Amino acid sequence: MTAPVLHVVGARPNFMKMAPLLEALARDPGGREHLLVHTGQHYDEHLNDAIFRDLGLRAPDVHLGVGSGSHAEQTARVMLAFERLVAERRPGLVVVAGDVNSTLSCCVVAAKACVPVAHLEAGLRSRDRTMPEEVNRIVTDRLTDLFLTPSPDADANLLAEGVAPSAIVRVGNCMIDSVQKHLPAARQSPVLARLGVERRGFFLLTLHRPSNVDEPERLARLVETLCELARRAPVIFPVHPRTRARLASLGLSFESLATARVHVLEPLGYLEFLALEDAASLVITDSGGVQEETTALGVPCLTVRDNTERPITVEVGTNTLVGSEPSALPPAVDAVLAGHGKRGQVPEGWDGHAGERAAAAIRTFLEIPRPGAAR
Repeated sequence: MTAPVLHVVGARPNFMKMAPLLEALARDPGGREHLLVHTGQHYDEHLNDAIFRDLGLRAPDVHLGVGSGSHAEQTARVMLAFERLVAERRPGLVVVAGDVNSTLSCCVVAAKACVPVAHLEAGLRSRDRTMPEEVNRIVTDRLTDLFLTPSPDADANLLAEGVAPSAIVRVGNCMIDSVQKHLPAARQSPVLARLGVERRGFFLLTLHRPSNVDEPERLARLVETLCELARRAPVIFPVHPRTRARLASLGLSFESLATARVHVLEPLGYLEFLALEDAASLVITDSGGVQEETTALGVPCLTVRDNTERPITVEVGTNTLVGSEPSALPPAVDAVLAGHGKRGQVPEGWDGHAGERAAAAIRTFLEIPRPGAAR
């Protein structure tokens, strides 16, 4: 019997990357069974159901249900559960996406079981090992067999680290496949009317990285700056659970923030968030995926970080690194409002067909005989 392929998702950004690949493989599975495995690293029943529905992503074939915890706890739980699954299913390939803890955990398990690994979104580097995601990216790419990259900088990083050119396939950005496919539906969303904002009449904000939200004094200065910015336009702030807890620990009332025109929301579904990204006059973020989506949408993005693993969004796209100092935000916002925001371009290969190219690369990889590999 032909060995199945296990496609691993663990956190929300993985869903948008994996959906176009699975859709392409469903049209031509290459004689393989392709199973979707959800580790449960990020899991909210209502929100997950909404995102899967928005993306047209089928329900997971396997749900490991690991839940939250520290980095070590979560990594260990995923490894234990995924090891049992690999022993049971004996896959011919494990496909991981992005840079979350599930990506690292399942890659390590597969490598130890001598199962080849394909990494979707391979090769990205921030050169900042204080970011847990950077550690995940580095370790995953040391154990990967097929590197599916989104951009030229990713190829260059892998070549500099000694990866064989034949193992690297630049497929483009699967997340942008999802943006292009679902943007028409997102533009029909009533979310702007529900929030009482108009197109190009508000700022969209996301913050979740430890460097921005875990240090109370720094977070308090960021909030003060955001309240200042809200005098220019309302700030729509779908808040990450981690950030919500940190804001509460500062004793901040969400009602008082709303009075200052900083509107704190629960996390949104994919289509609603995409609608807000598309309609915002600018986006302020520390998220990697948002840097990419805003570049694809042509919306100015101000990234509250000193570095990025997605430099193409700065070099080619609409993204500006404003740094980690909150005082840098107001002049950067003023520049955008004065018409000096980056217009940018959509990078080559971000054309809505990355999932098809990734699927073709996987089918080709699986056709190559490997000693001891499950067939």
